[in-house]
Amino acid sequence: MPNSIRKVSIVGCGNVGMRFAYSLVIEGIARELVLVDYMKEKAAGEAMDLSDGGPFISPIDIYSGDYSDTVGSDLVVITAGAGRKPGQTRMELAKGNVEIIKEIVSEIVKYSPEAVILMVSNPVDVLSYVAYKVSGKPSGQIIGSGTLLDTARLVNLLKDMFEVNVRSIYAPIFGEHGETAFPAWSKVTIGGMPVEDAFCSLTNTSESRGAEAACGTEAVCGTEAACGAEAACGCKKELDRIFQETKDRGKEIIKRKGETSYGIGISLTKIAKAVLKDENSVLSVSTLLEDYYGISNVFLSVPAVINRQGVKKILKINFNEEEIKALHHSAEEVKKVIKEVGF
Repeated sequence: MPNSIRKVSIVGCGNVGMRFAYSLVIEGIARELVLVDYMKEKAAGEAMDLSDGGPFISPIDIYSGDYSDTVGSDLVVITAGAGRKPGQTRMELAKGNVEIIKEIVSEIVKYSPEAVILMVSNPVDVLSYVAYKVSGKPSGQIIGSGTLLDTARLVNLLKDMFEVNVRSIYAPIFGEHGETAFPAWSKVTIGGMPVEDAFCSLTNTSESRGAEAACGTEAVCGTEAACGAEAACGCKKELDRIFQETKDRGKEIIKRKGETSYGIGISLTKIAKAVLKDENSVLSVSTLLEDYYGISNVFLSVPAVINRQGVKKILKINFNEEEIKALHHSAEEVKKVIKEVGF
């Protein structure tokens, strides 16, 4: 796709939409950006403000408008909808936001039938499924932002624990972007090492000192054979703590500042770049699963190859039994809400 026709439209000019818009502009991966919001004056002001930075960034036309101005978009990013209040779950948002998304998606398809739709509004897995059903588009052209931000949060916490560069860590989170999300610890690596081995080799905690001898270089920490009642290495306890902190991260941010937007804005740019530059990047995003460990007809996050088509291919991870059970639980919870909202 020639650089000159990379057109992105953002529906929803709240904090998340504008953090993404700013990140997108700085990255220089779009040549046209349209901002759409029911508060038209706000959208116009945001477009003017962003445009004022034009002399310092890659060439891009930024303007606000109506749905008709989104015509011919390559990527449409939906951030509109009610935000999550303190103490409110993502699933509690569903019923009101479903009606908003149905209207938005109908307008998007009218003007940009070939566009990839990136759903961000919460609960993102439910609303991605709604967008898929309403749009009539191939499932691969609907991407939910899913657990990409959750994954980034986990990677950041593991970075601090192991004191290594984030690029040395592979630690995707799977399932729902919400309470039933889970890490597949059996697949997490630090510098290519299984996380259990890395814990013994790289950490300097009192629990890990002398643990190499207890665990052995090939042992899986947390099993009786390796560590004895899971305690000698301290690995499982520490990883459980870190994942709980990951799950609580969004709530803690909301408690302190009322919303989360910077992290998601930057993570959306990663997805947008994979689409607009046809990267074939592997990202943990929400996509339609069909016979994935027996799970079908639901959007959940698993690693997928993302390019100009949207989701080109879903990667089937070799989960252990515990992880398969967790994925099924996540699917069941999301499907409950999908049914409750009439889909």
